[in-house]
Amino acid sequence: MFPINRPRRLRQTTQLRRMVRENTVTTSDLIYPLFAVPGEGIAKEVKSMPGVYQLSVDKIVAEAKEVYDLGIPSIILFGIPDNKDVEATGAWHDCGIVQKAATAVKEAVPELVIIADTCLCEYTSHGHCGYLEVGDLSGRVLNDPTLELLKKTAVSQAKAGADIIAPSGMMDGFVQAIRTGLDEAGFQDTPILSYAAKYASAYYGPFRDAAESPPQFGDRSTYQMDPANSQEALKEVELDIAEGADMLMIKPALAYMDIIWRVKEATNLPVAAYNVSGEYSMVKAAALNGWIDEQKVVMETLTGFKRSGADLILTYHAKDAARWL
Repeated sequence: MFPINRPRRLRQTTQLRRMVRENTVTTSDLIYPLFAVPGEGIAKEVKSMPGVYQLSVDKIVAEAKEVYDLGIPSIILFGIPDNKDVEATGAWHDCGIVQKAATAVKEAVPELVIIADTCLCEYTSHGHCGYLEVGDLSGRVLNDPTLELLKKTAVSQAKAGADIIAPSGMMDGFVQAIRTGLDEAGFQDTPILSYAAKYASAYYGPFRDAAESPPQFGDRSTYQMDPANSQEALKEVELDIAEGADMLMIKPALAYMDIIWRVKEATNLPVAAYNVSGEYSMVKAAALNGWIDEQKVVMETLTGFKRSGADLILTYHAKDAARWL
């Protein structure tokens, strides 16, 4: 009349639950995104992302020191330039804002791993991730000419001190182009963290406030993936591995944990999940209204990413999570 198997036996105490826990989030899993802007002494909060700031290079350095002291091993840098143009000059120029920030952080905190987001949308006057046909208002990026811009950007970022290059534009062949460019410039040992499956998601809205990068017309559906597709993600991943990717990223994370799981099962490379701006802002908004317990919800979410197969988590919650841990 009574059950022989009682799973509750292993849930009786906090320590017992710890002993049999299958997945654990640690500070080593976390990567903290930072937004660099020109100037000095600037810390401008992003209205749609409470607790996230656009920072001048001096403030980026201070933030990087705090991140390192919290035990977080890595940051990813995004840049907002003074001027934007069709050539995305601010992305690949040696004096670009990400280049300046990378150099300053590497000098101040040499042990911190610097990831450079290698994309063009923050730097183009139209807000798309590469070259467009003159007069084309559809947002259809010219793939192959854009590869040359990405190659130049990656090399300049590596020269400036970036430890990892993270191309995010979803151009066909972008990993191979960047790998070739890095190797030719003597950066054979610089790894590539490819945004291998980046979806055309509505969850990116607050990020576009932070990075000042909304498209001026059209959308990014001709190069970012259709949210309805999963098999296509495996195809993208397979291509990026063949082209030389060292790590793979899935973006967004929360609505795409099935993709994280499928990619982890299909490959033997480290897999990163990007806990994107919209996911962050929804939690922040609910917490500020007293509707949820922020710490418990954040840690449950991060644990979910680990459970789904993520080895690394890019998250705006990283500093808070490190303190809670």
